[in-house]
Amino acid sequence: MDHTAHEPEKHRHGTASWGTAVKATLHCLTGCAIGEILGMVIGTAAGWGNVPTMVLAIGLAFLFGYSFTLFAVLRAGLDLKAAIRVALAADTVSIAVMELVDNLIIALTPGAMDAELSDGLFWYALLGGFAVAFLITTPVNKWMIGRGKGHAVVHAHH
Repeated sequence: MDHTAHEPEKHRHGTASWGTAVKATLHCLTGCAIGEILGMVIGTAAGWGNVPTMVLAIGLAFLFGYSFTLFAVLRAGLDLKAAIRVALAADTVSIAVMELVDNLIIALTPGAMDAELSDGLFWYALLGGFAVAFLITTPVNKWMIGRGKGHAVVHAHH
């Protein structure tokens, strides 16, 4: 029996379209951006140091990134345990790459780590980091989806 008959054509032969990869990366970026911006704003406004602010921002980026997928697969009918497994499988690598790149850009931008919320540099470094992270994470997602991993796991439940 051909087990690939029910798989979408773009995943059957080990390839994924760039459009699919872009959509998956934008989905991930949305959750990451909300969490990371919220964490940076909270930490910066509270006067926290760089390390606790970044830890909070990264933690919230993962939380929001996973939650977008979690809610989607729960709506599709999965139970909570299965939905958590799908969200972890779908998003972990994507979020990790995105956060690594984004935070590296922020850390390497002169003065960005000491910038305040009212400084343009704070926002330019943060948004620039997201842009670079998107460009680097999209091919990673394309590669993973083409191999039935990452966001391909979510598509099996739609």
